[in-house]
Amino acid sequence: MARYIFITGGVVSSLGKGLASAALGALLQARGFSVRLRKLDPYLNVDPGTMSPFEHGEVFVTDDGAETDLDLGHYERFTGVAARMTDSISSGRVYSNVLEKERRGDYLGKTIQVVPHVTNEIKDFLHVGDDEVDFMLCEIGGTVGDIEGLPFFEAIRQFSHDRPRGECIFMHLTLLPYLAASGELKTKPTQHSVKELQSIGIAPDILVCRSEQPIPEKEREKIALFCNVRKEAVVAAYDLKSIYEAPLAYHREGLDQAVLDAFQISPAPKPDLTIWQDVQDRIYHTDGAVNIAIVGKYTQLEDAYKSIKEALIHGGMANRIKVNVEWVDAEIFDHADAADHLEGFHAILVPGGFGERGTEGKIKAAEFARTRKIPYLGICLGMQMAVIEAARNLAHIETAGSEEFDHEAGQKRFEPVVYHLKEWVQGNHAVKRKVGDDKGGTMRLGSYDATLKDGSRVAEIYGNTAIEERHRHRYEVDVKYREQLETCGLTFSGMSPDGKLPEIVEIDDHPWFIGVQFHPELKSKPFAPHPLFKDFVRAAKDVSRLV
Repeated sequence: MARYIFITGGVVSSLGKGLASAALGALLQARGFSVRLRKLDPYLNVDPGTMSPFEHGEVFVTDDGAETDLDLGHYERFTGVAARMTDSISSGRVYSNVLEKERRGDYLGKTIQVVPHVTNEIKDFLHVGDDEVDFMLCEIGGTVGDIEGLPFFEAIRQFSHDRPRGECIFMHLTLLPYLAASGELKTKPTQHSVKELQSIGIAPDILVCRSEQPIPEKEREKIALFCNVRKEAVVAAYDLKSIYEAPLAYHREGLDQAVLDAFQISPAPKPDLTIWQDVQDRIYHTDGAVNIAIVGKYTQLEDAYKSIKEALIHGGMANRIKVNVEWVDAEIFDHADAADHLEGFHAILVPGGFGERGTEGKIKAAEFARTRKIPYLGICLGMQMAVIEAARNLAHIETAGSEEFDHEAGQKRFEPVVYHLKEWVQGNHAVKRKVGDDKGGTMRLGSYDATLKDGSRVAEIYGNTAIEERHRHRYEVDVKYREQLETCGLTFSGMSPDGKLPEIVEIDDHPWFIGVQFHPELKSKPFAPHPLFKDFVRAAKDVSRLV
């Protein structure tokens, strides 16, 4: 049976619970333990799939097709453990499940209440897979005291009470603000946060205190005394230059040892931190830098493209090169020449997105990269825009566009080089969709196989002709244009196994021009960079050496 670590937060949001959870998971792995990480989110959306990136950042997708919180991306990047649908749940999903059971009569006509029905549903979720790993780390979204989070806090309180003593601990993240006027770190916010947690029946075993300043011994003792934790269990979390310093930084502060002590695991296995020492070395010992433009529509919020930015950093680590990312709003090109904003970059990346806004700018970015022989990586919509650009300017299909944009406008304006996917094969069965279907969870989601063309650039990059990548999209490039586009130099170098769905396109007489329908960034890790990002950054590095 797994030991459970519940990670909660207080005082303010965005303290870094997800990063702390991921780093702790990596440290426990370094000591030889197996881990799984989970996220419990209080919002009422069934999942983040239909939420705007401006609201919630990127949507992370698992192999089995779950649309989840971006923290699951942190979990995967730090531990290498592939997240599953059972590793993410929201209040919306919990209430939806409870109401479905009530409609079916599963509760035998009883009055449905938060306690016990909602809390039992949460506890059932927590139990899934608890015989598979040594440690289950469960992060509770939001902050203690939020009204929407109360059922989750009550559920984990009950859960720890139901388990044998010593199988559950609580780790609480708080803020230690520094007041420059008095030159002091203030512990009162942490004390009040712990008091709030204690008032609902949860006593933290470990406190992780976010601070800009070193925590003096006096303040550490004060926190321990008034929050009823051991002094050794007050762990400092300082600001870092790179998130990939977190495992080593938390180890220096004694977080993993504090966890093992709380579980009374003694003697504690010695950690092997070789991987993270190498990662840190690659971050700070580089040979030059490259400048890469990300031309997108959600550039005001970097978290909207969190995995892409991290994958570029991983590609830089693999090449021992610093990657400078600049966000370029695609709508700028509605009123400006692409050269005015893209000149001087060593590579261009166009990410995914939904809707027509900004797409003409993405098409111009693809054209600029193609004609100027600058390395280009198009992801999902970024691939579709590259295909539309080639259809317009190489194949002379002047009205080439996407059916998505016609649906949005309510009128037919384009020849649909990209069309709404109505049927595809998932596993052993066919999936069918209509344009008017609900938006949530109705896309082509999760991991799918692709077959690469022998001798293609992507086959060389992957070192294989059979790959598996994660998808999240409703629209596909229409294969009926394949011959026409390939005649013009745009090769369909990756296809679904049945040959019906284009997965990858590339331009033969270009230094590096690749578009992919899937999301390779979701599988990249600092200690295992994704092959496409690794080679993309290498190509940018080659360009930088020529300038």
